[in-house]
Amino acid sequence: MALSDDLRKRVVEAVIVDGLSRNAAAKIFKIGIASAVRWVKQFETTGEVSPKPVGGDRRSGRIEAHHDYLMGLIRRTPDITLLEIQERLIKNCGEHFSSSVLWRFFDRHGVTFKKERACRRTATAGRVEAPP
Repeated sequence: MALSDDLRKRVVEAVIVDGLSRNAAAKIFKIGIASAVRWVKQFETTGEVSPKPVGGDRRSGRIEAHHDYLMGLIRRTPDITLLEIQERLIKNCGEHFSSSVLWRFFDRHGVTFKKERACRRTATAGRVEAPP
């Protein structure tokens, strides 16, 4: 649970303006020392005291940079496997992504890897009719 911006501002002000130590400010405002240290550091580096965003996806930007390449690859070769996509990314883009990262990328963009056509071909080709 994030504490209020007002409390954060008062702690930072006590340290920066009033000259209290971070430990003393933490004790006065009944917060953890680590919180006071983080809040003051954040204020000194960014000028902000508001809490940073919590949760959400922060790492998919790297694979999203290859969106056009990956979608084009799927359009050109619809029966390509995730392993083949991995190999192409390494060879052509110099990027290494796990198969789970690739899977989540395609899932986000509504691309599925169904073996429907291959299964139908195999099922009919392997079937032998019994003589009457």
